Amino acid sequence: MGIKKHKPTTPSRRWITGYTFDEITKDKPEKSLTVTLKKTGGRNVYGRITSRHRGGGHKRKMRIVDFKRDKLNMSARVIAIEYDPTRTARIALLEYEDNERRYIICPDGLKVGDTVASGDTAEIKVGNAMPLARIPLGIPIYNIEMQKGKGGVIARSAGNSAIMMAKEKGFGHIKMPSGEIRLLRLDCFAVIGQVGNIEHEAISIGKAGRSRHMGIRPYSRGVVKNPVDHPMGGGEGKSSGGRHPVTPWGKITKGLKTRKPKQSDKYILKRRG
Repeated sequence: MGIKKHKPTTPSRRWITGYTFDEITKDKPEKSLTVTLKKTGGRNVYGRITSRHRGGGHKRKMRIVDFKRDKLNMSARVIAIEYDPTRTARIALLEYEDNERRYIICPDGLKVGDTVASGDTAEIKVGNAMPLARIPLGIPIYNIEMQKGKGGVIARSAGNSAIMMAKEKGFGHIKMPSGEIRLLRLDCFAVIGQVGNIEHEAISIGKAGRSRHMGIRPYSRGVVKNPVDHPMGGGEGKSSGGRHPVTPWGKITKGLKTRKPKQSDKYILKRRG
């Protein structure tokens, strides 16, 4: 996996970086494992915009990824590493002994021809899924379940991983990518390794048109608007708002804790920094 720079044939092209796609081995997805992705334009079921600055973009097909890894005690061979337009990580196409095919999130270091497995008897190696009880302390894990059998929900994006800090009274102390330390039951599944495509954070979009291809529409800062349009707008000449940063509706945007008390709060040993 590498980062590609372009010749500066235009001013915006000077700053664009992209992927070399060296690790991709298959161009087209497995047809039986794809579904059409319907665009919402940021609108909910009532047609009201609930997420602004969304719309347009390239058509995509969503890949059905196996987050549960519930095909236990059966080995699978990696037959392809593929690009997924709906996520930052790469995906690996597995073929099990019974010829069933599934996609998984591809960890760093997994190659075509490797074998992976899941279950209590799986070996401790990259790409294998097993309960937290069997995972040694201090090694990176990803695609971690919060509830047994529900499927992995933690550490799934490019370059992410968590670490098992300790095991105590049926719970594992998991250090999240955010720095938060949380208790998870030891019968929850996780996958050994770190999510691949680690260089993703170094990619520079470079121009507005590329954001439009991604379905991101233009937006303006609050301080450049008029007072009628934003609480931070107005002022003679340039101004930096003159108040704490807020949303267009006056809610504080930086530093305000918005998480409501939840029953799961008792499982958080240390909040993220």
